[in-house]
Amino acid sequence: MFPQKLTDSRAFEIAQAMLGGFNRHYRLFRATTAAAKRRFEQADWHEQQKAQRERIEFYDKRVDEGVALLDERFQASQLPMEVWQQVKLHYIGLLTDHHQPELAETFFNSVCTRILHHSYFQNDFIFVRPAVSTEYIENDEPAARPTYRAYYPTRETLRETMIRLVDNFRLEVPFEDLGRDIDHVLGAVQKELGLFRWRTNFQIQVLSSLFFRNKGAYVVGKIINGFTETPFALPILHKRNGRLYIDAALFGEDDLLMLFSFARAYFMVDMEIPSAYVQFLRSMMPRKPRAELYSAIGLQKHGKNLFYRDFLYHLRHSSDKFRIAPGIKGMVMLVFDLPSYPFVFKLIKDYFPPQKETTRELIQSKYLLVKQHDRVGRMADTLEYSNVAFPRVRFEEELIQELKTFCPSLLEEQGEDLVLKHVYIERRMVPLNLYIQEATPAQLEHAVVEYGNAIKDLVAANIFPGDMLWKNFGVTRHGKVVFYDYDEIEYLTDCNFRRVPAPRNEEEEMSGEIWYKVGPRDVFPETFGPFLLGHPGVRAVFMKHHGELLDADFWQGHKARILAGHVHDVFPYDASRRLGRGRAQPAD
Repeated sequence: MFPQKLTDSRAFEIAQAMLGGFNRHYRLFRATTAAAKRRFEQADWHEQQKAQRERIEFYDKRVDEGVALLDERFQASQLPMEVWQQVKLHYIGLLTDHHQPELAETFFNSVCTRILHHSYFQNDFIFVRPAVSTEYIENDEPAARPTYRAYYPTRETLRETMIRLVDNFRLEVPFEDLGRDIDHVLGAVQKELGLFRWRTNFQIQVLSSLFFRNKGAYVVGKIINGFTETPFALPILHKRNGRLYIDAALFGEDDLLMLFSFARAYFMVDMEIPSAYVQFLRSMMPRKPRAELYSAIGLQKHGKNLFYRDFLYHLRHSSDKFRIAPGIKGMVMLVFDLPSYPFVFKLIKDYFPPQKETTRELIQSKYLLVKQHDRVGRMADTLEYSNVAFPRVRFEEELIQELKTFCPSLLEEQGEDLVLKHVYIERRMVPLNLYIQEATPAQLEHAVVEYGNAIKDLVAANIFPGDMLWKNFGVTRHGKVVFYDYDEIEYLTDCNFRRVPAPRNEEEEMSGEIWYKVGPRDVFPETFGPFLLGHPGVRAVFMKHHGELLDADFWQGHKARILAGHVHDVFPYDASRRLGRGRAQPAD
């Protein structure tokens, strides 16, 4: 229960200090995000990638600073719980008229959970539910941009309106021919929407900030015609001559879901009021959870907070039990799931078989690498949690025994709860090896082609997956193949791709053992075949579409280009969505 009076003067000072820490974090977050426009205009792709990596670390650094400050000034870890209850009440008061209250609440939780023992993670001490509404928050600064701009064209002025819509973003680099690009866009609109009557309230709503990721800048909005709303996005790229062009026109929820996929890097979007952006995006992608949208726009810590709230809500409204996940058990990770829930839970085992020369710290570093790297639509994003309490009654006994056998250091029993000290959570996919077993010939061909495309996309992003077995890839509901086993990944540029040396004599040729020297980073692509292509149907499709993956020259060539500074293009949309294909080549 909350105290009736706010009696401790320290509580208000602590609340002020915590909010000051969050405000500093968001100022720095916005500064590096806003600079994405300049980096895009200068085509500084390496700096853009660096900023995307470093921004992910901002939050934890500010939380560490906040914890250190509170310990130094207030001996925070020694304060009684009554003080923390008052801190929370003061903090709620300070969030009145704040433009990012939901993010500030999450920051409060992060600081508190670093200081307090997890047995105190209750509604009285942290924000299990939001205390401040984000509905209708408005930026009252006269010069500030609104969340979105609305355009009201007529049939005669639609082309001019679309040109003005793009010009309003004030990119410093000129377009090669914006009028031509808009003509292509309007042709795509006509193809998508067909012949239709313009209603009285026809309008185009566009979010006021561009969405930057990798080498692209995206206009994101929706066309409203009567009661019909059509989401759209326009990717803007650099041409080799230094000019800009609109590369594609994406329409509808499915296209936008691929653009905002959990398997892609986070966008950089300059936002004063993030909740308004998320509300707008949800109107275009109602099937996309708010947690994933917050993560997609770079606010992954709040996305993680929302995810956990949704998870608790699901637990309360379901009755099935956690079980060992279907599929081949891993040597490094113990994986379990809840049949009614579309995610899996992964724990690093306490010990590994001899052939796995790794450590818990090394595996955690691989997962961090994936978090910070461009995932190019081929590596699942992962949520990382500490000290998560689960109701023991919801666990199958077989799973409990598995946890006690392989992960005893991560398991703590507290009354009716099982507390997992460290766990990763990923979206559940159908393991590719299981998918292939049940696939029709057409599905099998699609899956094998997608598998090869996934590896090639990872190569383009400077990632060597390491263990390329089918079981380490999954199939999403959109039929896309995604990699999800990260304990052996390496940067492509750190690997040495070699051909198997020719045997020097008959004894070596007939030997069942490796007769040549193998270094720790040596990779022999021609040896992949026996492990991957035992199924004759798989082999035929693979060799037709991706046979070069068994050739060391393929890997060496990509490594050399990356080392030379080349940044590959990996597009988050189908080639059929590209406009005037063949007329424009993306910049290096």
